Amino acid sequence: MTILDGSIVTVAMPAIQQDLGFSPAGLSWMVNAYLIPFGGLLLLAGRLGDLIGRRAMFLAGNAIFTAASLLAGLATGPGMLIAARFLQGVGSALASAVVLGILVTLFAAPAERGKAIAIFSFTGAAGASIGQVLGGVLTDGLSWPWIFLVNVPIGVATMALALRALPADRGAGLRAGADVLGAALVTSGLMLGIYAVVKVEEHGWLSAHTLGLGALSLGLLGAFTARQATARTPLMPLRILRSRNVVGANLTQMLALSGMFAFQVLVALYMQRVLGYGALETGLAMLPAAVGIGSISLFASARLAARFGARAVLVTGLAMLVAAMALLSRTPVDATYAVHLLPPMLLVSGGGLVLPALATLGMSGARESDAGLASGLFNTTQQVGMAAGVAVLSTMAAGRTGELLASGASQAAALTGGYRLAFGIAAGLLVAGLAVAVTVLRRPAPAEAAEGNAPDGRPAASAAR
Repeated sequence: MTILDGSIVTVAMPAIQQDLGFSPAGLSWMVNAYLIPFGGLLLLAGRLGDLIGRRAMFLAGNAIFTAASLLAGLATGPGMLIAARFLQGVGSALASAVVLGILVTLFAAPAERGKAIAIFSFTGAAGASIGQVLGGVLTDGLSWPWIFLVNVPIGVATMALALRALPADRGAGLRAGADVLGAALVTSGLMLGIYAVVKVEEHGWLSAHTLGLGALSLGLLGAFTARQATARTPLMPLRILRSRNVVGANLTQMLALSGMFAFQVLVALYMQRVLGYGALETGLAMLPAAVGIGSISLFASARLAARFGARAVLVTGLAMLVAAMALLSRTPVDATYAVHLLPPMLLVSGGGLVLPALATLGMSGARESDAGLASGLFNTTQQVGMAAGVAVLSTMAAGRTGELLASGASQAAALTGGYRLAFGIAAGLLVAGLAVAVTVLRRPAPAEAAEGNAPDGRPAASAAR
């Protein structure tokens, strides 16, 4: 639900604008009002889960998200809907920030943990893949409020199952990390940074708006880091950054998802604006990629990681994604699906290897007491990577398209040239992620892998207790 809700509204925007009277500028806040709190609160929410209990944080986030979805479905004006979207983002951050932390503490044995993370990655990939298609189906078949109202029964069922399935956990207590100043610095810094990124397409990368907010965001995050090094009860103990796998996995994820998520957006635009596909045709054309990612993450990734190691699986998946983007960067104006689009769609299945391997490596260096923080950090870099990738590649594609139009190229040729440039840059981002994976990440120690130790080195049974 949380990943799907970032994209499901895009198809319904024209209907929402007509019914509620959104201005063209205000319409973009349908997406931004969700993404900014979602990305900005993940790190704080993850740490709070360690302090007050991860199940409590998960349930609170689901309750807020479900109530906000109901409010959005009943919205009668732009202000009410934007406020509801903001609350949805808050609820999504609280719930999703602790999910990986819950999984790695519940499933300490490597085989079980691998399966759990594979299922987690599968649901995320499914949400990202079906958002736009489901938005069109619900909007056309029922009406736009149902893209939000459908979350209500799902949210209620999730909370009911969580109360029965998730064991109650006691956090370390707010005194162990109640750094109010640090919380204010990191939350404001992340929100400002994400806001600056999502508004790049409107203002440009070198505008005073983007550079000013970007500098302020970096300054706040730098002040937060300095604060954590000196605070008696830091919100984010810097020891978590001493793990090469944690740092390397988060950096690799930011680079890889910048290319992967932009692929999802840009290839859909290419098929509709250049090849003339409809919304349903586009969804069906992208189905091989979605099915491939889901199937590999669910049925193969855990077994391959157990046999060859998460690092080797990650490198293989990244190589497949690089090949997919390289092929797309050569796509012609008059492309045929079977020849020019199907091969990259199949290679994008490598994402089913990348996502679970990154999650495994990103959580590998976290202590049990820091599992929520590591989970929040991992989800934060995921959101920042996706937002930055779309902003960068969309801007580069639009700039190249404008240059080609000015030189006399046809609309289709200009659009294709812009998308080809964007896919080439996506390939470069993935190559950079591959380089980080090869040079920074390490394979887990054989003893730890064989004995099933928890991330902090204690036996799995002790960690589970």
